[in-house]
Amino acid sequence: MSAPQVVVHRDKELMAKAAAARLITKIVDAQAARGSASVVLTGGRNGNGLLAALAEAPARDAVDWSRLDLWWGDERFLPDGAPERNYTQAREALLDSVPVDPARVHVMAPSNGPYGNDADAAAEAYAVELGAAAGPEDHGPVPSFDVLLLGVGPDTHVASLFPELPAVRETERPVVAVHGAPKPPPTRLSLTLPAIRAAREVWLLAAGEDKAKAAAMALSGAGEIQAPAAGAYGRSRTLWLLDEAAASQLPRGLYPPASA
Repeated sequence: MSAPQVVVHRDKELMAKAAAARLITKIVDAQAARGSASVVLTGGRNGNGLLAALAEAPARDAVDWSRLDLWWGDERFLPDGAPERNYTQAREALLDSVPVDPARVHVMAPSNGPYGNDADAAAEAYAVELGAAAGPEDHGPVPSFDVLLLGVGPDTHVASLFPELPAVRETERPVVAVHGAPKPPPTRLSLTLPAIRAAREVWLLAAGEDKAKAAAMALSGAGEIQAPAAGAYGRSRTLWLLDEAAASQLPRGLYPPASA
């Protein structure tokens, strides 16, 4: 478990650009060290904002896109091509404009895919795919992702792990189907906290006043059942990337003045 580091940027646009630059550096370093890199993407306005900033970044061509594995932390269980799906939004924001290897883009199954409306079967299939990508050095059922990105909801949810619901209590399976989610659509697929914590680095993104209470709660020692974001941390680094509005309820001692 790594203690969280907090970086605060002036606004959400600057946060997205800085996070994109940071991610490019991390991917390039991982590819230089190990030949390839793996990143878990997130949806939502901040996750998509980062991807859009990455698409526009001059340094994006430093990444060898053919040696990058992309996974998802969660997905809305909707038909392929549905505009609400995280994969659809990621394609529009970034993936259609960079030369990724389609075989290394690991998409969670849609509701009209090979498992039909069986979200539990789709979750199990994604767990199998993760397991097949894990090596002996990973010591678990998922790869040691280089960076796992998470948006933080106003209720402190991350991925599709909502406070008090069964998925946030899961300790065995790396991927679960979420039924009855409190925000639409009600059926989703999600990595669980153990899978999230397999990542080398976990980056949590939050911008806007509506995220201020959630950030303060998760960073104040709340339990992960009540505040799932509090249970999201990386093996070597946990990074909270905030704008000033989202950081407005944090004790000033949590982040250095220079980070603003």
